[in-house]
Amino acid sequence: MTRLITTLTLDDAKLMLSAAEAKAAEFAIAYNIAVVDAGGHLIAFVRQDDALIGSIDLAIKKAVTARLFDKKTDYLAKLAQPGEPLFGIHQSNDGNVIIFGGGLPVVRGGRLIGAVGASAGSVEQDIAVAQAGVCAMDAQLEQERQSDTSRREQGR
Repeated sequence: MTRLITTLTLDDAKLMLSAAEAKAAEFAIAYNIAVVDAGGHLIAFVRQDDALIGSIDLAIKKAVTARLFDKKTDYLAKLAQPGEPLFGIHQSNDGNVIIFGGGLPVVRGGRLIGAVGASAGSVEQDIAVAQAGVCAMDAQLEQERQSDTSRREQGR
């Protein structure tokens, strides 16, 4: 039965982390990856062996930033440049806002249910690692939806 999702669960976070870790392996980079719930609270975090210590905080804050503003962190980066409408946003929330790529919101049915953040590689790599987590969640929900449809059709 398709779940009505209002926030990510620990199982969801584990699924996302697994997919993100697989993507990180393609880059041969040890990553820090964080998943937060709809309230922006940490659900799960992984620091791969030898991942940069300085990236721990960045991964978590990227996820939190994506949740706080319901936007991809690379999008916020564009709006936060001098002369742009969100210049200085990185100083909000006690300086806990990260405005470079690698933080992505997770949205279902128009509702934000959490976010993921990744840090260790280039901005493009960080985005790809985080996106792998989001795609895994998308695939899981699509599979649940198709199973529901199949069960309903069989019940007719």
